Amino acid sequence: MTTVRVKSDNVKYTDEAIESKYVYHSTRVTKTGDAVEVEPVDTTLRFRTERKVPRVGTMLVGWGGNNGTTVTAGILANKHGITWRTKTGVQKANYFGSITQSSTINLGLTRDLHETFVPLNSIVPMVSPNDLVIGGWDCSSMNLGDAMQRAGVLDVQLQNALYDHMKQLTPLPALFDLDFVAGNQEGRADNTIKAANKWEAVEKVRADIRHFKSTNQLDKVIVLWTANTERFCDHATGIHDTADNFIAAVKRNEAEISPSSLYALAAILEGSSYINGAPQNTICNGLVELARQNKVFIGGDDFKSGQTKMKSALVEFFVGAGIKPECIASYNHLGNNDGYNLSAPASSAPRKSPRVTSWMTWWRPTTFSSPLAKSPTIAS
Repeated sequence: MTTVRVKSDNVKYTDEAIESKYVYHSTRVTKTGDAVEVEPVDTTLRFRTERKVPRVGTMLVGWGGNNGTTVTAGILANKHGITWRTKTGVQKANYFGSITQSSTINLGLTRDLHETFVPLNSIVPMVSPNDLVIGGWDCSSMNLGDAMQRAGVLDVQLQNALYDHMKQLTPLPALFDLDFVAGNQEGRADNTIKAANKWEAVEKVRADIRHFKSTNQLDKVIVLWTANTERFCDHATGIHDTADNFIAAVKRNEAEISPSSLYALAAILEGSSYINGAPQNTICNGLVELARQNKVFIGGDDFKSGQTKMKSALVEFFVGAGIKPECIASYNHLGNNDGYNLSAPASSAPRKSPRVTSWMTWWRPTTFSSPLAKSPTIAS
């Protein structure tokens, strides 16, 4: 495997870490009427990357769903070297499509002016996906083998090859609040956390994280929301605005606190990173403040790995070429539970928000002279 070592006064290697200094060049813009003044700004950033790769576990919220079963199956297929036959021949598992495992970085030119590309995962120490310990929660008690078949994402022969591995995996009971998802989801919710109030529910999730970490002898746990898109939460002063207010609101069982926010709270209190993979507004100011206090990483407002990524790439190309797209339409060709949940207007609202195009309309004022009035229509 390729290894990269940087020879620079800005990078220091020790036995424990790689410490680097990076100067980020940006600009500050001041607008006065039609006059625009631009001032260069340099910000010095310092990074510290541990050289010892930790033992990492990932707990997926919605483990038995389409994303959860597919990523688990993909890792197991690679880990066990699974092969299967399709109409085009024998296929072997690989990590094509993975940014960390398959993408490369252009480091620069050699002395004879040849470009040098290296795998992204050779730049700094990274956990191999094959070494990830995966677990999680789901409101459906179905084992992951049956859930994989229910999702219908993978080729049937690959499903058959993986079924015995997948059926041994069963999700933990999950938080479930029908007020935040479509009513049609109630039928599959046979595996839910029983709690007298929201704070008790948070404590149960925290206990799950601790048990998962200790049982698997993990150094770090990442909690990842890959469940259904929730409706938008109405962020309110006195509830979502500060860390203390948010915790107090959970303890008094405020209704306008979503399950995804409760998972984020539990993760932060356990020192685990939390990634939000859906477009709902999970991460409020109170959670951000609490994460900073506990020095825990939180982030994300959508995976943006499928149709959303394609829309972004196409719209950026069109707008950059001076072309004005007026409507973006897509559909769920899998016909699975994701689309079923989105049949409820409140659940589909986050997906229809201009998360793909809003920044591009402001970026091209000559094309979109009135961004607020003439942004492209989003239809999913």
